[in-house]
Amino acid sequence: MTKTITDVICPFCGTLCDDLEVVVSDDGKKLLEVYNSCVIGTEKFLHSQSPDRVTRPRMHQEDGSWKEVSYDEAVEYTAQMLAKAKKPLMFGWSSTNCEAQSVGNEIAEISKSCCDNTAATCHGTSLIAIQDIGLPSCTLGEVKNRADRIIFWGCNPAHAHPRHMSRYSIFPRGFFTGKGQMSRKLIVVDPRVTDTAKMADIHLQVEQGKDYELLNALRVAFKGEWLPDVVAGIPSEKIREAADVLKSGRFGIIFFGMGVTQSLGKNHNIDEAIAVTKDLNEYTKFSIMPMRGHYNVTGSGEVFAWQFGFPYAVDLTRGFARYNPGDTSTIDLLARGEIDAMFTIGSDPGAHFPISAVKHIAAVPSVCVDPHLTPTSGVSKLHVPVAFNGVECGGNCYRMDNVPIDCRKVVEPPEGMLTDEQFLIKVRDRLKQLKGVA
Repeated sequence: MTKTITDVICPFCGTLCDDLEVVVSDDGKKLLEVYNSCVIGTEKFLHSQSPDRVTRPRMHQEDGSWKEVSYDEAVEYTAQMLAKAKKPLMFGWSSTNCEAQSVGNEIAEISKSCCDNTAATCHGTSLIAIQDIGLPSCTLGEVKNRADRIIFWGCNPAHAHPRHMSRYSIFPRGFFTGKGQMSRKLIVVDPRVTDTAKMADIHLQVEQGKDYELLNALRVAFKGEWLPDVVAGIPSEKIREAADVLKSGRFGIIFFGMGVTQSLGKNHNIDEAIAVTKDLNEYTKFSIMPMRGHYNVTGSGEVFAWQFGFPYAVDLTRGFARYNPGDTSTIDLLARGEIDAMFTIGSDPGAHFPISAVKHIAAVPSVCVDPHLTPTSGVSKLHVPVAFNGVECGGNCYRMDNVPIDCRKVVEPPEGMLTDEQFLIKVRDRLKQLKGVA
């Protein structure tokens, strides 16, 4: 016999789809089928059932081989590493729950670590802009029920957030958008002709790195002032057409991604995008929202802000929180060789960071806490596999619109395997003993 668990949260991306159905064996140990999820979300669930999955901690040996160790040995190595280091770095947090993040931040305070999350390489610039001038935002439920003007700027949800358009932004029939897609106008700003752009009513094919100029031109077009014939590779007539479409809506939303946050201009692009939103509110109701990627990257920023007062790139080495992105953020610290120990959890910097930063991770004592085999686990001295968040353990997480949601456990982890939170609690308690902290 099997049983079906309904209303399951998908732990892949920041959309946190909450309508999944998961079929498990009667004893709750085997996950069999996943319904309503996108292809990527389904793979996240089914990958937990991989027969060749690593289920015990492994220590890298001098000859390049791996030696299996116990969780107690892994806890001891991690605590000793953090206790001895003068400037350790704790990075990641975006694919784990808020409870584990909170314990991790306690460890960072005790060990006087630098503590950072994956926003440092994606939406950290958004956070800087929001600190500058605020964020007129809303919930995804409001988008579904009210929005008749949608902008996707520098993002491609058809691939990165596959159910975003069908659940919230384009296709669903909402309270005031009863005709679904026919009730809405879609504008896509992207230098490439993506699958999302192919669906757009207007595709503004902006010149690479010219987002700021186009945002500024839209603000000019709203007021009907003079524009050059071409701005950022787009004819002024098309810019004015897009401006008129935006002004004529009843409720609009700008979704922006890494095409804006990590291109030339960075946080100043977001400053201008928020200013565009502010200008549009003189004509209609408009909001703006970052398309957050990892399933709980929004939550990690929230937890950092609760405990440290800053959302990422926090330096605790002096015993109090300092915040200076570009100086206290992860890649900068690694590239300058300032870190003498590396603790990674819920992320994979080895796959995405510059090679100079990855080489430094490989050169210092390092721990990677991750249920997967990744490039980061491959270069770390210790790999600690843990239960899959949102599959084998529950916990609190935040959707991309800052709505907190509790994920639920659907299947048992392999026998004897710890969760992120359980492992971190053991490390924290041992570190307190080593540091003589009550």
